[in-house]
Amino acid sequence: MTLYYLTLLPYILLFTVTGGKQGGIALQEAKHSQSIHHSVLARISHVPSFQKTTIRGKVHHQGKGIPDAVVSDGILVTKTDKNGNYQLPSDKQNGYVFISVPRNYEVPVVRTVPQFFQILSKDANELETKDFELFPSTSDKHVIAFLADMHLANRNDDLQQFKKGFLNDIKQLAAQYKAAGTKFYALTLGDQSWDVYWYKNSFGLPEYLRQMESLDFPVFNTIGNHDNDPYIANDWLSEAAYRHTLGPTYYSFNIGEVHYVVLDNVVFKNSGGAPGTIGDRSYEAEITDRQIAWLERDLAMLADTKTPIVLAMHIPLHSNPRLGNANIVLKNAGRLQNTLQRFSNIKIFTGHTHINYRIADVHSALDEYNIGAVSATWWWTGRKHGAGNHVCKDGSPGGYAVMETDRSRQAIYYKSIGYGKDYQFRAYDLNTVHITANGFAPKADSVHQAMVKDYAAEYTSPNKSNQILLNIWGYRPGWKIKVKENGKVLPVKQVHQKDPLHVISYTMVRLNANATPTPAFLSVNTSHLFVAQATKANTTLDISVTDDNGHEFKETMVRPKPFHHQMH
Repeated sequence: MTLYYLTLLPYILLFTVTGGKQGGIALQEAKHSQSIHHSVLARISHVPSFQKTTIRGKVHHQGKGIPDAVVSDGILVTKTDKNGNYQLPSDKQNGYVFISVPRNYEVPVVRTVPQFFQILSKDANELETKDFELFPSTSDKHVIAFLADMHLANRNDDLQQFKKGFLNDIKQLAAQYKAAGTKFYALTLGDQSWDVYWYKNSFGLPEYLRQMESLDFPVFNTIGNHDNDPYIANDWLSEAAYRHTLGPTYYSFNIGEVHYVVLDNVVFKNSGGAPGTIGDRSYEAEITDRQIAWLERDLAMLADTKTPIVLAMHIPLHSNPRLGNANIVLKNAGRLQNTLQRFSNIKIFTGHTHINYRIADVHSALDEYNIGAVSATWWWTGRKHGAGNHVCKDGSPGGYAVMETDRSRQAIYYKSIGYGKDYQFRAYDLNTVHITANGFAPKADSVHQAMVKDYAAEYTSPNKSNQILLNIWGYRPGWKIKVKENGKVLPVKQVHQKDPLHVISYTMVRLNANATPTPAFLSVNTSHLFVAQATKANTTLDISVTDDNGHEFKETMVRPKPFHHQMH
């Protein structure tokens, strides 16, 4: 049995969670049952080095041990012996033990949550036995959906939109794959909830789970900044409700040949947070030293450097690129990249931004997929009296990413809610795109009508130059774009600007209601836009977009093409 140790200087907190909803969470010292304030921690200068086993158990199927299964307490990492037994001299800092579900096995699922973890209940120096029963599953060929930024809060008609839109959509997709004999899973990318409404609307993580219960496939979860308790000004304590509801905030699992890793890259600061008081909900994009050290030991269990690594975290590694140029967002990105560098196939899936973009790191085998939001613009454009559509800040339809895997082969596409798999771009006839107050905010008062020019930017003036604008939300370098007019290929240029449909679907609708648009929800410049130059205003164009897997998507564009809220 191999056991990896790591040295930390952490905060130690032993607590139990009591009460019903998050508003009634009480934290208590597990040993002495004394009440403690949310912001009080006991600091220690060293980690107790337990010489004796404090957690032990067996990983098995119907009593038969499963050898070489990876088990961890979030600090120590070990493997089961030939009989499926494991032991850990753990000080139980994290309060749980979990397995990295082995290839071709699955764990029980409760309310969509895979039960790969168990909560510890005894004192740090007391022995606990935690067994894990697994079930065989052939999953070399599987599909996993990446779900970013649901922001469920019981506002903006979100629950109705979620049920009629997203849930119906993903149920149909899962059924199609299952009918073809393909295993289906999902992995959220954070912000399943919306912290500011945990208390205001009594809607938090348990309520999120209730909305998901009708799904008949496993859903792994990632923590986002809005999944932290806004009454607590401490990163570890603010995650207590998440751990109590959804389990560890960082862990790994295996499906087929792919090793999946989930990390928590939100350090929640929340200055001013206190019982009954929501703080500023501030945070930093950083992976803690504890997680990096655990990740090194988790990956050390993988001998084959060709193992596909899929890493999920909430905040992106890179910023929204400007025509191919992107900056690093993550504070300690270098350590993460160094930890991953020995592997030759690394894909990182992130959310947080409510837009789509893809980054191919030319210096490594790392590709990042930042995924548009299930909630699109926080459910605004599809709400009652809204635009009647579901559009993200970059013009992408609200949706999620899907990765099809057959052994080590992977194909990724963006699935727009309410559309088929082949819906991968939208084409605008810029001759008809003209955003004015009279056209899109006729009920606004003079103050709000005057704001239209500032928000509509390049679309405030008529454009009669016979140009076509393509929004290709899943675009990656290497995709092929071809636009033909009467059989002749037209020149295509990549641009960095706003998507006009989002401008009229969120900003203009808010101005029309004499409301100032929320800055975080405004249209953003994106580089997955392309302009083609036609020669005439009324010719029919043949548009073809081919992705890096050779899949071709087409539209025959009859012009003039109207510009309106429900355009495709």
